[in-house]
Amino acid sequence: MITEHNQVTFLVATDATKPEIKAAVERLFKVKVMAVNTLRQKGKIKRFRGHLGQRAETKKAIVTLAEGQTIDVTTGL
Repeated sequence: MITEHNQVTFLVATDATKPEIKAAVERLFKVKVMAVNTLRQKGKIKRFRGHLGQRAETKKAIVTLAEGQTIDVTTGL
């Protein structure tokens, strides 16, 4: 659904900042990035066979590209 709005989602390092993400995407894919939105998901505590465990914390970056720019994520780098 977000590809209709010229956006792409990436799973990034939890300590990555918005300027670092923008620079990395522009350098790797050679596109113009207009905006970067990030969200953090805390690790959930889960039970498995009576033992407690915790999922890893993750950070996602939603990158908005300039008009006319695209990234084909299926081909890889």
